Amino acid sequence: MNDKKSSRIIRTLHYYGRRVWRDASNLIKWLLLAVLTGCLVGTVSSLFARVLKLVTNYRTENPYIFFLLPLSGILIVFLYQKIGRNDGGTDQVLSSIRSRDDVPLRSAPLIFVSTALTHLTGGSAGREGAAIQLGGSIGSQLGSWLRLDEEDRHVMVMCGMSAAFSAVFGTPMAAAVFSMEVVSVGVMYYAALLPCVISSLIASKFAAGMEIHPENFSVRQIPELTVETGLKMAAIAVCCGIVSILFCMALQGASRLYSRYLKNPYLRVAAAAVVIIGLTLLLGTSDYMGAGNELIQRAVEEGSARPLDFFWKLVLTSLTMRAGFRGGEIVPSLCIGATLGCVLGQLLGLAAPISAAAGMAALFCGVTNCPITSILIAFELFGFQGVSYYLIAVAISYAVSGYYGLYKDQTIVYSKYKAKYLNRHTRF
Repeated sequence: MNDKKSSRIIRTLHYYGRRVWRDASNLIKWLLLAVLTGCLVGTVSSLFARVLKLVTNYRTENPYIFFLLPLSGILIVFLYQKIGRNDGGTDQVLSSIRSRDDVPLRSAPLIFVSTALTHLTGGSAGREGAAIQLGGSIGSQLGSWLRLDEEDRHVMVMCGMSAAFSAVFGTPMAAAVFSMEVVSVGVMYYAALLPCVISSLIASKFAAGMEIHPENFSVRQIPELTVETGLKMAAIAVCCGIVSILFCMALQGASRLYSRYLKNPYLRVAAAAVVIIGLTLLLGTSDYMGAGNELIQRAVEEGSARPLDFFWKLVLTSLTMRAGFRGGEIVPSLCIGATLGCVLGQLLGLAAPISAAAGMAALFCGVTNCPITSILIAFELFGFQGVSYYLIAVAISYAVSGYYGLYKDQTIVYSKYKAKYLNRHTRF
């Protein structure tokens, strides 16, 4: 009897010992991998952000370089034709997490150089989309070099995405969640929580060490939440959700027009660049070049925006990003949301700064279908004082925007309106 009892105790101890060892080894493994990814991706992404800052300053000081936009576009197309013919951009990164594809290492230098060229010559593009590809490519390659299994390599891709997003934009909380949330709407990849958080925080510190300071905006004049102000914010959120749909449709429409009438990629990018230059000269402002950070700052901190700032940023970003230039649509979407929210706040009699800040979060949510990330971005960029307005704006925009989105390989797993399983790609 004692022998049987002793044997049972030994088996129990062995069973739980194996479980403890498995959990402890997984914890140590992912801590080490996250630190490695955060250091490597953080360094490269910080250098990337610094280069973009330098080329943007150079363009500002030398306005004539804008006229080289057609030449830079042709060079970007040439590079992708010769080196990255099968590069699928951000969608390739998302599809790799669902086991359908790999992210080649050549994507990293390609997106680095091409985004720098786009910003140098004044294309209307962001940087976070490029950062996602940069981090995903490095994370994927690290997983291959370390001979990780397929599932772990997918986590490494998310880990790299978080690190790059954090380093470039300076929002580690949002960056950690974004890569887990963006792939499949309605499902969070919690297996990647630990590595994404650690790599995001480390990359953020690396960026700070290279004097890449996080974006911060001072939102003044935050009114008390009442029925009246809540309804006004709801109206702004509805408009932002609708404009997020229009932005996605404009991007898709530009792609179809280019594919139909300008099949040659070199002719396409050159013709688009000429149109962008012409429109910019007619508008008489350089505000729509690059990501649009100046427009965001004026809208949020000063409550100032021209009535059609959001429209022209939408148009020029669609023309730029679908012609063959590289960068990303995320910061331009933030710019569109901030300027739209600012104008609507002025029209409705709601404080323009909080309207701009909430509009920014709402439109980001509409185009990415990432409500948790949108709320965290608002907290990290604007603080917690306007939390009620950000929650209203993000929740309503998420519902209004339907099943549209920036990324065609993003999967809608659950319905936005019912507890219903869909498991399908976004449709435009």
